[in-house]
Amino acid sequence: MPIRMSKFLSKHGSWVLTLALGLAILLFWWLCYPAALAYQEQLQLFLWTDDYLYNRLAEPGGAARYLSELLIQFYNIIVVGALILAVLYMVLHRLSFGFLRKERYLMGLSLVPPLLLWYVMGGENVMLTYGVALLMVMAATLLLNRIRTPNIYCWWAVAILSLPLLYWLTGPMALVTALCLNTRHTAGKWIKVGITATATMMVVLCILLSAQWLPFPIERLWMGLNYYRYVQPLPTIMIAIPFIVVLLFHLPGLLEPLLQNKGRQQVALIAGFAVPAAIAALVPISYEERTYDLMEYDYLVRTGNWNAIIRKSEQKQPDLPMSVCATNLALAMTNQLCERGFQFFQHGSDGLLPPFERNFSTQQLTGEAYFQLGLINTAQRFAFEAMEALPNYNKSGRVIKRLAETNLVNGQYEVARKYLHLLRKTIFYRKWAQRTEALLGQEEKINSHPLYGRLRRNSMPNDLLFSERELDKICGRLFLHNPQNQMAMQYLLMFPLLQKDMNTFMQYMQVVQPRIPFNPRVCQEGVAFAFMMKHQPLPKGMVSPMVEHDFSEFGSIYNNEGKSSPRLERFSHTLWYYLTQ
Repeated sequence: MPIRMSKFLSKHGSWVLTLALGLAILLFWWLCYPAALAYQEQLQLFLWTDDYLYNRLAEPGGAARYLSELLIQFYNIIVVGALILAVLYMVLHRLSFGFLRKERYLMGLSLVPPLLLWYVMGGENVMLTYGVALLMVMAATLLLNRIRTPNIYCWWAVAILSLPLLYWLTGPMALVTALCLNTRHTAGKWIKVGITATATMMVVLCILLSAQWLPFPIERLWMGLNYYRYVQPLPTIMIAIPFIVVLLFHLPGLLEPLLQNKGRQQVALIAGFAVPAAIAALVPISYEERTYDLMEYDYLVRTGNWNAIIRKSEQKQPDLPMSVCATNLALAMTNQLCERGFQFFQHGSDGLLPPFERNFSTQQLTGEAYFQLGLINTAQRFAFEAMEALPNYNKSGRVIKRLAETNLVNGQYEVARKYLHLLRKTIFYRKWAQRTEALLGQEEKINSHPLYGRLRRNSMPNDLLFSERELDKICGRLFLHNPQNQMAMQYLLMFPLLQKDMNTFMQYMQVVQPRIPFNPRVCQEGVAFAFMMKHQPLPKGMVSPMVEHDFSEFGSIYNNEGKSSPRLERFSHTLWYYLTQ
């Protein structure tokens, strides 16, 4: 049995590695980082139109960009997106094995390019275009080197003339092909050097001419227009990967004189697996935990999975403005903010509605809070700003959908129709756009809609300008306009508590109580603290006996042992602990 297994691995070992790699990639993205796929999908709007195709093909590397965006739209279904990535990595591995001339003793090194790509894709701003372009040039390299003609110069002409097309399809990644031509043809050393030099100069000339004729600076053309989301120098590892691929292509020829006997080949086989093992150990480092945590919060907010947000925050306390905002929003949407708000980390009122930042993700999250409150025009402004904040000038399917919703709620039906018309040219937003388009002008249907009807009831009839320092007053106006706006009421009461302003809190309580019976635990804790500050007895009926008992015990420990007493830790989930720390 061991002998049969050894023969099987010797013959089919590369395919075993390919399948193992594909399975690892599938499980990695599907189970560990599904929110990252949704994050990438929302940063583009792929349209099935001729204009969209022509627009992409009108720039160097446009074909690779078009193919990557075509694939990314399927990230809407997480398992499909993970499967697509698994297939791409498997193809990359097969191409890498082909680059190594399918030498068994170099089998392990065929894992180096896919593992390096896996590592570099940990950066959320590395575009799939980079990986697709690498696949395309590696496939083109193998194809060109398999062409056999009686005359080496005829083949040389075909290869050289194909490089401008390859450059236009993939961008500067075409240099990989230029540096890997003709090593498998029987020709003199200087002829091979001449072919490589000519091919390299051809690609360089294409880049220089592009800088002259196209509205892009030469620095961007050298780095690739769509390999990275930001217009800045590429990370070093992204620059290194193409040259590592070139080295792998030439490696069999370089090692052939040294590895003539089987003993040395066995050593090379073992060493070849040590390199990818070291790279695989580094892969988790590139997936920065806090960044991907925020992506998950954003994904859960986008899907309205409020209970999942609360469970996530219970497992690990949120400590960034974006995660705290998502947690507070989820608590408010489930009517728990004034019951459990201080069971989670809080750091001022910015955790309710963070200040404006020119950042796509934070603006989307803050805009969602404004949207759910009923401040539709503010949510629309945040959506506009979020899309303008995209560094690669893409449009966003998520933002276009939100703009259609805000205009629908506001009764701007023709504007909403414009956005819905765009979404109808997509695969995954089309059905939603068709259903929503049927609501345009249908006042009764909109008013009875579970989301849009509620937002119309919550929104104020007249628009107004307001300062970020007066958000509590805006929540107050929303509540006075519609006392059933539970979210506005909770935010109204939480703002002064998070700002440690007990006098304002008591004023707001006097506004809320006559209109709706609302006295959850956090409010009782606030009332108890406010009356303690005034050295007055607690009002009857406002504070439950349990809260009164806990407050008495808290006060006793605080007065006798000070605020640094470890015994106060058992009250860390209370408003009192927050106010006194």
